[in-house]
Amino acid sequence: MPVTPAVAKPEELFDRVHEWNALSGFVSQQRQAATLGLVYGRRRQGKTFLLSQLARATGGFMFTAAQQAADQNLAALSIAYHQFTGQSPAQFAGWPDAIDGLLRLGERAPVTVVLDEFSYLLDSVDGIASHLQIALEPHHRGGSSQARLILCGSAMTTMRNVLGGTAPLRGRASLELLVHPLGYRDAAVFWGARDPELAFRINALVGGTPAYPAMSETAPHTLAEFDDWVADRLLNPASVMFHEGDVLLRQQTEIADPALYFSVLAAISRGAHRRSEIANALGRPDTALGHPLAVLESVRLIDRADDALRRQRPSYRIAEPLIRFHQLVIVGNDAAFALRQGERVWQSKADTVSSKIYGPHLEQLAREWTQAHAAEQTVGGWPNQVRSAVVACREHGQGHEVDVVAMREEPFEPRRVLAIGEVKATAKPVGETELHRLRHVRDLLPGNVTPEPVRLLLFSRAGFTPALRRLAAEDPGVELVGLDRLYHGE
Repeated sequence: MPVTPAVAKPEELFDRVHEWNALSGFVSQQRQAATLGLVYGRRRQGKTFLLSQLARATGGFMFTAAQQAADQNLAALSIAYHQFTGQSPAQFAGWPDAIDGLLRLGERAPVTVVLDEFSYLLDSVDGIASHLQIALEPHHRGGSSQARLILCGSAMTTMRNVLGGTAPLRGRASLELLVHPLGYRDAAVFWGARDPELAFRINALVGGTPAYPAMSETAPHTLAEFDDWVADRLLNPASVMFHEGDVLLRQQTEIADPALYFSVLAAISRGAHRRSEIANALGRPDTALGHPLAVLESVRLIDRADDALRRQRPSYRIAEPLIRFHQLVIVGNDAAFALRQGERVWQSKADTVSSKIYGPHLEQLAREWTQAHAAEQTVGGWPNQVRSAVVACREHGQGHEVDVVAMREEPFEPRRVLAIGEVKATAKPVGETELHRLRHVRDLLPGNVTPEPVRLLLFSRAGFTPALRRLAAEDPGVELVGLDRLYHGE
């Protein structure tokens, strides 16, 4: 049964059930001491709105730092603090005094205290983490305060380092919450896209970032409106969405050489998924890519996953759809966009969009569906790992790529492959050929990972042929998953 949060979730807050429950539990804990929480995630994910709703619902205090000098932020905090307490305006003597004042808010009862954009304070206030460490000590203010202090920021690496290594606050936090983009099903509701095909297309281009509907100003409500919307809102230089794919990377403080990182993202977007393939596309030794790949993964612009059946064979995929759209559709067409020819660019990129955007995106949604939404009877159990794989085949002299491999992995036990799947995003319905291929691949799986019959999943954007539907009806080990089931079924 769903958990009822200690603090009721506001109606204005869409989804974010997991995040709200975690925050509600944190601020409601009955502990006679100050506690520390960390919330972080990429920009535009709704962190500030989430925490402002939490502060409002609990009668707490929230201060959002600005990218300015430490003294300026201290002055602004002093004003906000004294407005909140109703005291006569007075300037805090320094940041230790300000932190002491924040903890004093919780002297009589638990109180939510949020410092938003904390990474700005880390950059400008010398020793602020150490000041917090000292203040939170039981023999200092932290022992007599019940403040529930939440530090929030968008500089992913910077915020993670707050609790890492030898950092002053390591081991101090009882909450570490990463705010993700919306899942594809929730994103469809948020965009108001009831048609699964329309929802899929929108998600393939712009993903699940909550700020994007407002930044787009309008949203397509039917498939007939989709192409015009893309040309007018995503491919119009006057729209902020046109520049977002570029801004997403440049706003990452961890990135010192954007040109190299853009090159890596371009190579992955075009289909170079192995490290050696990326290196070859860039004309660099693959030893030179370790750091940029690690940084892009840490800021959640790419994902890294091992082959499901062979370890130490990682592949890289774009995690933020708008980055892929920017690299494949916008980059290189400056002259056309200067002449406001966005519609013409979109038409010219139809094949690229189909093969490099819609295809990979449907594969990712199929893996997400298998992991998060498919019923156990559909997959043959509960998979705790869903990845892709390449299965060797002597008969054909090459490996067969498998889009979905659902596995159950337990410590000290053999891996179990529960199901394998094939994904097709083309306009042609999937037929018997794909099922025969999947059965052939199943026969090639290592015996030590298939103690039970492996189920077969066929995913299609355009549906299935009558012949395939008949075969699937005769075989209980075959599941057909179209867009309707992907968005609404299990």
